[in-house]
Amino acid sequence: MRRAIAVIALLAIMASLTACAGSRFDPPALSTAGVSAPGSSEHRLTVGGHDRSYRLYVPAHLSAPAALVVMLHGGYGSAQQAEASYGWDRIAAEHGVVILYPDGDGRAWNAGGGCCGPPARDGTDDVAFIAAAVADVQKRVSIDAGAVFAAGMSNGAMMAYRLACETTLFAAIGPVSGTMPVGLECAAPAPISVIAVHGVDDTRVLYEGGASTVGTARIDATAQQDVHTLWARAASCDEDVTTSAPPLRTETAACPDSRAVQLVSIAGYGHEWPSPDGGSTPQGEQVYRGWDATAQLWSFFDAHRRAASG
Repeated sequence: MRRAIAVIALLAIMASLTACAGSRFDPPALSTAGVSAPGSSEHRLTVGGHDRSYRLYVPAHLSAPAALVVMLHGGYGSAQQAEASYGWDRIAAEHGVVILYPDGDGRAWNAGGGCCGPPARDGTDDVAFIAAAVADVQKRVSIDAGAVFAAGMSNGAMMAYRLACETTLFAAIGPVSGTMPVGLECAAPAPISVIAVHGVDDTRVLYEGGASTVGTARIDATAQQDVHTLWARAASCDEDVTTSAPPLRTETAACPDSRAVQLVSIAGYGHEWPSPDGGSTPQGEQVYRGWDATAQLWSFFDAHRRAASG
């Protein structure tokens, strides 16, 4: 009798342990807070009643606290495509940086001024989503609040400008092959460091401004020089210092509080993210190998952190 009672008790304990183990290790339906393991991972958020997603890359060796770069893909891109295409994971591994790759709704961003695609037509609040994604990452990894940056390609570059117009989350932004859409409201932006990179011969987002006749989006763009002037004025910068190393021309305005506003123009270059492998002209000719936009953006970001309370 005693032996039977002992067996029953043992079975009950085992059943209890099995139930606890099952509840502990069942994967959650949505991502939860906690320290993220090294490598790439996928996460989901609900923002404004809409399910959104992002990818996160955490290197094996982190700075403490770490800088965070938000990399915004271009139109028709994705978080996965951006991670594969622009070399930010390499920068993360070399410098202990965390990279956030958000997914646009319908592979595009509501960058303001009617741009672009379904998010613009539907009034998607991408500013709220990206802010929520940054906050979600900050729950997982120790992030330096003065070293949060946004980079973007094309439509993602335009979204980076909108984030700078409407938030104070970022110490610096790095738009590539994109400008501010005509109609984006940005009357009194907070001072911020900016490094903009643009091919002078871009036919999809026109360097000199105006409406493109190439591509499905037909972007109506503000001229890069006007955008550069707007951000230099917002940061109370000095006059530009221009350096030229063809095909590169770099205009840099030094600003108070160690900020800078910089425009890197590449002659003969089209709608590309400059990489060590070179880019191409609108005619498909290969041009200018050796300039790594990702490394240059990170160097600029790293030099233009701000105090956490700034």
